[in-house]
Amino acid sequence: MSELLNLPASALDAYRGAVLSIGRQHPLVEEELEGQLQPLHYPASRHDRAEFLVEHGETIKIAVATAGSGVDAMMLDRLPHLEAVMNFGVGYDAHDVEGLRERNIPLSNTPDVLNECVADTALGLYLDTMRRFSAADRFVRSGKWQEGPFPFSTRAHHRRVGILGLGRIGFDIARRFEALSSEIHYWSRRAKDTPGYTYHSTPRELAEAVDILVVAIVGGPDTAGLVGAEVLQALGDNGVVINIARGSVIDDEALIVALQNRTITAAGLDVFVDEPNVDDRYLELNNTVLYPHVGSATHETREDMARLTLENVRSWVTSRTLVTPV
Repeated sequence: MSELLNLPASALDAYRGAVLSIGRQHPLVEEELEGQLQPLHYPASRHDRAEFLVEHGETIKIAVATAGSGVDAMMLDRLPHLEAVMNFGVGYDAHDVEGLRERNIPLSNTPDVLNECVADTALGLYLDTMRRFSAADRFVRSGKWQEGPFPFSTRAHHRRVGILGLGRIGFDIARRFEALSSEIHYWSRRAKDTPGYTYHSTPRELAEAVDILVVAIVGGPDTAGLVGAEVLQALGDNGVVINIARGSVIDDEALIVALQNRTITAAGLDVFVDEPNVDDRYLELNNTVLYPHVGSATHETREDMARLTLENVRSWVTSRTLVTPV
């Protein structure tokens, strides 16, 4: 008997073989689902998906999706009995959220359990971008130190930091920058009760007021290209962009051009538009630090996310409620 799900016989009868697993699941999620619910696995190949949905679409009641995978409009049309979707991750922009809403299909995600690790990544990415730790490591390993000293970097403390999206993760990022004696500014859809922080009514106004712009807002159609050429120009040639949100939030072409022309000084990026494919022009720039979307990628946090995903599955099949609905 699986330890976490521990489902009653009635739930097993109703949902065994009716769960769709999308993407490569965390081992704990995979083990628990396989142990009791015997899920169907969505094909990795696009070529095989239409045939799969024709064969199995009528049977599927629950979808469990990993980060970067989702239930899109095509799938929704072929899953007439879909009841709920569980998303492994806090971001859910890979799903057709509007389509789910129209069909009254609830969606859950895994908030809060990953906030601290993502905030740590934002700070680490910032420090690496400013103090060039990974570049210095490569400098030592290459033997170039014997030829002369490593170039000076830029101090990281006492900066004006703008948080684009002061949500749960944004607050944790801001707290870390406070420890660097930073002046905290932010933009969100509405002003918040944040004594000591300065609110700005538009992303452009935020960029004009700060040296460092940390992008921490949710992805999706509503925020696509929110940071474009105008915002980057407002940030200025001493500005630095840090993105731990979604690649889609920044206009990729505008950012590359700004980095090439030194319209801004540098960027530290954990996310990209077409992951894991990264535009080759980023690789040629010496004023970027590039991370492979590892914001929440610690053993502890990913296990917490797995447990919360399973709690949502168990809650739905036993009571038709979700623990963390979006």
